[in-house]
Amino acid sequence: MSKSRFSVHRLTLAAVIAAAYAGLTLLLPIPQYGPIQFRVAEAMTLLPFLFPEAIPGLAVGCFLANLLGSPYVLDWVFGTLATLLAALWTAKMPNRYLAAVPPVVCNALIVGAEIAYFSTLDGLAFLPAFAMNAATVGLGEALVCFILGTVLLRALDQVPALRGRFPGRT
Repeated sequence: MSKSRFSVHRLTLAAVIAAAYAGLTLLLPIPQYGPIQFRVAEAMTLLPFLFPEAIPGLAVGCFLANLLGSPYVLDWVFGTLATLLAALWTAKMPNRYLAAVPPVVCNALIVGAEIAYFSTLDGLAFLPAFAMNAATVGLGEALVCFILGTVLLRALDQVPALRGRFPGRT
């Protein structure tokens, strides 16, 4: 019998991450959707740097948050895609400080384009709207990931049960 890629422990961790992401996004009374957003749950997009189980957890959590919080089907698809791509890319980053770059880039480009499309419905106004939305989404994402996300990774280093689990991942 071959060993499964996901044990019960790994599936449970992914489910907890999905629930935490969706819960933080849906319950916090701060801008979570739109051109100006401060999605605190996005700090969790740095978790794949330490835990590969976080990748499906973040994708599912983002999908659920967008499904329940956004009326746009494109947001369900492309918002989730941005988080999934960011999580996959973050898992490959060489250090914790660079781990914050993929979520900022992916969300600025993908979510910025998505919001620009909704606000202009294509046409000549798309590029200026994209530039503005990419900047505002990217700024919010940068604040969350570079501040909260790196603090989260640093805090996980202090958990006794996790010490030594991430050799070379500093």
